[in-house]
Amino acid sequence: MSHIALPEARMPAKGMPLHIKVLLGFIAGAVLGLFAHFIAPGSPFVLGAVSYVAQPIGQIFLALLFMLVLPLMFSALVLGVAELGDVASLGRLGWRTLIYTAVVTLIAVAIGLVMVNLIAPGQGLDRGMLDQAMAQGAQKAGEIAATGQQLDFMKMLLGIVPKNVLAAAVDDKQKLGVMFFALMLGIGLVMTPSPHTQAFKNAVQGLFEICMRLIGMIIKLAPYAVACLMFALCAQFGWELLLVLGKFALTVVLAIAVHMFIVLPLWVKFAGGMSPRAFFRGSQEALLTAFATASSTGTLPVTLRVAEQNLKLPRKVARFVLTVGASANHHGTALFEGITVLFLAQAFGVELTLMHQVMVLGLCLLGGIGTAGVPAGSLPVIAMICAVLGIPAEGVGIILGVDRFLDMCRTALNVTGDLATAVVVANRSGDVAESEVVMPADTAPEAAG
Repeated sequence: MSHIALPEARMPAKGMPLHIKVLLGFIAGAVLGLFAHFIAPGSPFVLGAVSYVAQPIGQIFLALLFMLVLPLMFSALVLGVAELGDVASLGRLGWRTLIYTAVVTLIAVAIGLVMVNLIAPGQGLDRGMLDQAMAQGAQKAGEIAATGQQLDFMKMLLGIVPKNVLAAAVDDKQKLGVMFFALMLGIGLVMTPSPHTQAFKNAVQGLFEICMRLIGMIIKLAPYAVACLMFALCAQFGWELLLVLGKFALTVVLAIAVHMFIVLPLWVKFAGGMSPRAFFRGSQEALLTAFATASSTGTLPVTLRVAEQNLKLPRKVARFVLTVGASANHHGTALFEGITVLFLAQAFGVELTLMHQVMVLGLCLLGGIGTAGVPAGSLPVIAMICAVLGIPAEGVGIILGVDRFLDMCRTALNVTGDLATAVVVANRSGDVAESEVVMPADTAPEAAG
């Protein structure tokens, strides 16, 4: 077992904590964006500020995070498996993670289906408004629908075992294949103890620490990037689209809130043995980053850091559960997919029986696992489910205007679910955070700016 622990973050004597800076950046960007949209909606100056300043800065920040995601996912999972010590421990950890993920995701989808049946956001919508909303995103909706028709869950399951690891590495839809390869390498390290495999493990540990150091540098840019992303969103759309589709958005937000602030805290408290207040306090930086970036995969570096440094979870559990969760544990995505499918069915007058809704429940569970952890990654899955049920797949164009905001909300729930699962798995496994040897503080990535 490796005796190198994840570097402890050294809190500076002075300075505002990073998560406070991120929150202030979020508020400032949203307020400025709404002000610009209110004063001069669609003006060349505002559009220029969005196109040539705000969006490029936000996209560069996201690109820097995505640049490190693959090596971080690979090294974290290899080390997480290798540090379990034996294959039996891996089996127990894997089954716990799988069972907990399936059960809690089903609860999330069920909450969404109940909420959409109670509120019925799709009933009574004006057909002219529907056509106008679809027309605004007709081209993108057509592309999403075409992608959804190409989806095949059996192919997705078979694709977990990659024929070509390098090809899987460059395709967001095949990230599970890369993780399977890393899983097999970790098992191989456990089963082949030798000086040579120990040298390889040390090299992977070095890769992991390099990624964490670079992330510590990049994440200092988060407050400015978040401000730019929020400015671009609010300056372009304001609140008009939320008002047009307010009932749908309200249904999604309420369902997310129920799962995030009632179900998961109870689960963390009674199954994970952790105070919900301590859980949310320790997780807030990752949740804000997830909300701003709308990418659970892009948030993974921050999620790993807060899990080990703030929540004090054992690194072998955190690395395994969170790395798998970034691609396969999407509570918010599955919930959103269920609500959207039923909303579109109501909007287009497609009657779904109880059995149809049970089918939606199962498809959303699989969809939550197979959805890429990137912005708008769930839309092709929604289009595929709609096609299966006879709902016009191009109907996803209706929600494109509010999808970005709702994507941010459901990504925050995805990351909360990942961290909650890690807490519960660690508690049920009887693991405690290791503290054998801590790297010197001057080599640690800072947690605050």
